[in-house]
Amino acid sequence: MNALLITGTDTEAGKTVVTTALAAYWQKHFTNRSLGIIKPIQSGVGDKEWYQKVFSLDQTPEEITPLYFQAPLAPPIAAAKENRSVDLAVVWKSFSQLCQKRDFVLMEALGGLGSPVTDELTVADLAGEWRLPTILVVPVKLGAISHTVANVALARQCKINLLGIILNCSQTRTAEEINDLTPSYLIQSLTNIPVLGCVPYIENPEDLEKMAQIASDLDLEILLPKV
Repeated sequence: MNALLITGTDTEAGKTVVTTALAAYWQKHFTNRSLGIIKPIQSGVGDKEWYQKVFSLDQTPEEITPLYFQAPLAPPIAAAKENRSVDLAVVWKSFSQLCQKRDFVLMEALGGLGSPVTDELTVADLAGEWRLPTILVVPVKLGAISHTVANVALARQCKINLLGIILNCSQTRTAEEINDLTPSYLIQSLTNIPVLGCVPYIENPEDLEKMAQIASDLDLEILLPKV
């Protein structure tokens, strides 16, 4: 599949930052190949508006976010407040059409792998059922190792094609802090999943030149297999 799912260990892991960096790299280095970005379900103002602001995607708002709810809550809860349901058929149709029209599609998941999409399904369930190549974004903080091990276990349970792990600094971190809080060797030893790099703290993620440079320091041969 010509798509990559960016998910995380929790809601504020840094999925948007990683997605933005990869998109910036693609648009800088592959100007003759088309890119699509999709946030399949969004609750409240956030990522759809961000991608519309920083990128020229030639996508309608509905193509970026097929399913939108007003309340910034988990989709099944936000949907219930509007007397609506989470219609995954709409999401799948929009995603499939985008994949047909674009050379590569970046899909930013809602929340983490364990986040509910419906009353019965999580992000992990969809990633497995839709056979989405996936990367897991892990925030550099205390407790990250435990959260990573649990999320990788969930990924295996749902038979997700988990390509690798990306560490993300949501605040300024020294190399020693990164190694103490999220040691790559230990994470890889415990999960048998490669750590593909670490995204430093970024003051201005609208600087697409800087974001593209950050992406170039990641293992792009694994992250962008279609390149």
